[in-house]
Amino acid sequence: MPELPEVETIVRDLRLIVPQRTIKAVRVLRPNVVQGTEETFISTLIGKTFRSISRRGKNIVSHMSHDYVLVINLGMTGRLALDTDNSALTHPAVQFQLDRGRPLVYDDIRRFGKLRLFKEPDWESQSDRLGPEPLSPDYTYTDLYEKLASSSSPVRSWLLNQKNLAGVGNIYANEALHLAGVHPRRPSNNLTEPESKLLHQSLKTILYSAIENRGTTLRNYRDTSGLRGRNKPNLKVYGRHEQACFSCKSLVERIVFSNRSAFFCPDCQR
Repeated sequence: MPELPEVETIVRDLRLIVPQRTIKAVRVLRPNVVQGTEETFISTLIGKTFRSISRRGKNIVSHMSHDYVLVINLGMTGRLALDTDNSALTHPAVQFQLDRGRPLVYDDIRRFGKLRLFKEPDWESQSDRLGPEPLSPDYTYTDLYEKLASSSSPVRSWLLNQKNLAGVGNIYANEALHLAGVHPRRPSNNLTEPESKLLHQSLKTILYSAIENRGTTLRNYRDTSGLRGRNKPNLKVYGRHEQACFSCKSLVERIVFSNRSAFFCPDCQR
C-alpha cells in the first residue's frame, strides 16, 4: 500500500502538472472507486480548476475552484498519472480530460482506492480526525512521547493507527523501529523518553530517505511517470525475514499480530 513517501512523491510530481488546469470532462470507468453517485461526481467536477495539490497522511488532496476538494486515497494499488504513450496504465478507473495536455487518469488494479469530493469545511473536519504529520516541524518528540505514554498498544500497532500519526504504514513503521532499536511488540507506554526521542528521529530519517528515493516499490507502486521507486534496497528489515541483519548478522524474524506482519532483528531490537 502506498504510504507517506509514495504519496508525497506523486504529489510533488502533480504540482508540476495540474495546477491551474481545468477539468473539461470526466469518465468514470469503475464506479466503485467513487464515493457517492457517478452522476454527482462528474457534474460537480466538470468546469472546476485545480488550485493546489497537497498531501494529508496517505491522501492526495486537490483543492479545486468553488471551494471543492478532491481527495484521492490510493488504496493498495492505485496510481495517478498522465495518460502518455508509455504510462502503462492497465486498469483505468477514472479519467479526467483537462483543458490542455494529456488526460489525468486514476488507475487501480484491485480498486481498493477511493475518490471523494468535499466542500472545504467538510474536508477540514475530516482532516482533523487524522493524527499529526510526522514530518511537520511542529511535531516534536515530546508530542510522540506523551501520546505513546497514554497507550498500552504494541508500538508498531500504535504507529499504524492514522489517528495517532498520519501517513505511516507498515513498511516505514518497521524500518523506523529497527533504526531506533525498539521491538515492534513493546507496549507503547513502556518506551522511555530517550527511546521516544530516538524513534521520533528515526521516523523522520526513514521517511525523508524514502522520499528522496521516490518511494518503495514492492509490487505495484509507480510514480506519475510509470517508474518504480528506488527505496527497496534501503530496507533493513521489512520483507527480509530469515536474511542476515545488516548490523549484527542475526537473522531477521517475522511475526504476525493485529493481522499484519512485523519484521525485526532479535538482537538489535530486544
